[in-house]
Amino acid sequence: MNRAPGCRRGPSVTAVIVTYDRRDLLDEALTALGAQTRPPDRITVVDNASADGTAAMVAERFPGVDLLALSRNIGGAGGFSAGMARALDGGADLLWLLDDDTVPEQEALEALLEARERASDPQDGPPALVASKVVWTDGRDHPMNTPRPKPRATAAETRLARAAGCVPVRSASFVSVLVDAAAVRERGLPVADYFLWNDDFEFTTRLLRGRHGLLCPASVVVHKTREFGGTETDPGDRFFYEVRNKIWLFTGSRGLAPLERVLYAGSTARRWARTFAGSSDRTVLRRALVRGTRDGLLTRPRPTAEILREVGIPQGPGGPRRERGRAASRRPSPWSRGPYRSSR
Repeated sequence: MNRAPGCRRGPSVTAVIVTYDRRDLLDEALTALGAQTRPPDRITVVDNASADGTAAMVAERFPGVDLLALSRNIGGAGGFSAGMARALDGGADLLWLLDDDTVPEQEALEALLEARERASDPQDGPPALVASKVVWTDGRDHPMNTPRPKPRATAAETRLARAAGCVPVRSASFVSVLVDAAAVRERGLPVADYFLWNDDFEFTTRLLRGRHGLLCPASVVVHKTREFGGTETDPGDRFFYEVRNKIWLFTGSRGLAPLERVLYAGSTARRWARTFAGSSDRTVLRRALVRGTRDGLLTRPRPTAEILREVGIPQGPGGPRRERGRAASRRPSPWSRGPYRSSR
């Protein structure tokens, strides 16, 4: 969905949406993107091998959208890596990352861009990312997608954020976040082998380490999850990903400083305790905990470039310079071909 060259204002924005078997929600999300007061210059939809006619719907109803139909489901993490690699090769200046069940209000992108410009530091430039305020269908703040405030933000950082009507943050969600493409080229794509959960946390903390990011309350999106709640809401077998990926993150990612690892590990332990306390089937959770712990300790994520090549997406000259992280195990996840459901 490209705009006429003469209509471009400021940096070019590519919206990236990852979808799997949610045709109707995707239809609503794409319609909302087209209705933006400042529409994105390009929209890339990554279809994770949906079986519900998603690709046909996009081709028929949104012919201007860049549709990337993958040969197999590589999860939310892999899908965003693929879509971002595509956008980087297309020369995008900014990447607007969105879930397929996210419906942005009309001024959502315009507010993100204005906040980014107003919060630009004279020396360090604009923030590496600006996240939207995420609400549920009834207007309440969605607990699943609340960015973590940045502890010990500098006075200058706080002043710039306030001048833009924003709050400094340490991480953000892929539900709606505007990311600087240059920062992604420097620090790498999301880790595709995470498949599901914690991929956005790992990616945004890595992107923001030593940089500043913002939460922009003026940019509002509606996250149409089935239920209102956080990630600790009875995840069932998917708890495997939470456990494995958190161990990978705490032991291998460069996104967190040593003290942050300790603090976030403690927060994770408390969240897991709440998950078990509220579960209707703790046997399933215990099995997932054992499997996730084993895989988290005994394996490393496969290189993202390798996973993308398997689905026909080479990283061209516009892609990231290098991939961060420790050496990867060749052992694939036993869940790597399972269904992806957005759960952030």
